[in-house]
Amino acid sequence: MNIRFDRFPNGGKKAVTLSFDDGREYDRRLVQLFNRYGLKGTFHLNSGFFGRESYIEAGEVAELFHGHEVSIHTTHHPFLEQSPQEQIIYQIVQDRQALETLVRYPIRGMSYPFGTYNGAVMEQLRSLGIEYARTVSSHGSFHMPENWLSWHPTCHHKDMLTYADQFISIEHRHSRMSLLYVWGHSYEFEGDQNWELVDRFAEKISGRDDIWYATNAEIVAYMQALKALRFTVDGSIVHNPTASDVWISVNDEPAQVKAGSMLELHR
Repeated sequence: MNIRFDRFPNGGKKAVTLSFDDGREYDRRLVQLFNRYGLKGTFHLNSGFFGRESYIEAGEVAELFHGHEVSIHTTHHPFLEQSPQEQIIYQIVQDRQALETLVRYPIRGMSYPFGTYNGAVMEQLRSLGIEYARTVSSHGSFHMPENWLSWHPTCHHKDMLTYADQFISIEHRHSRMSLLYVWGHSYEFEGDQNWELVDRFAEKISGRDDIWYATNAEIVAYMQALKALRFTVDGSIVHNPTASDVWISVNDEPAQVKAGSMLELHR
């Protein structure tokens, strides 16, 4: 029996996630566009900048990003790898607490300010309950991350049309999950006067049955649930101890393993 962890929710093998930093006022327009097309975004916010010129207000965060994900970006956007341990802890914990107070759910992810980090920073994140952290090192591919604390995106939003075309046309020679991860800043659309990129991208990528549209945190949680599956030695029975339905391949066919259930797999 050939069992593989190669499927997203509903048995598909493709997912799209979008990630934008800083919490600038142009996030309002970007969220409206995402909502129009059914796309999901993760928005990494600096709580210490709320209310400043060109930044969003704290009081609008919960409603504005409803249906998307709010994630941390540190309180004041320092270079973490140049910071003492105490400042790293302060910047992460304070931002997380401030944002959780606004959105009323646990926040377990972030993006690195300036995209910079080192091993010591990553170790601090683990101890502070952070499960993923996005970099700005685009790899131009669609593979899943090897390390969630150095989660490299596919591309910056300036290149998302090119990668959308490539992503849609993927035909796997070998079965695997494919993820299109786009990152950027909403203020860049305004500065470059190219908001039409969002519409053109969304028209290409949205509304497809073979793509899962997810936030960063949803992807991490799904993968954690998938890896939590328990199999008998001969692979004939699988138990899902989590609260999430997951999908696997069994002899190249999709199989749903429902939350809290036991499933007998047929050869």
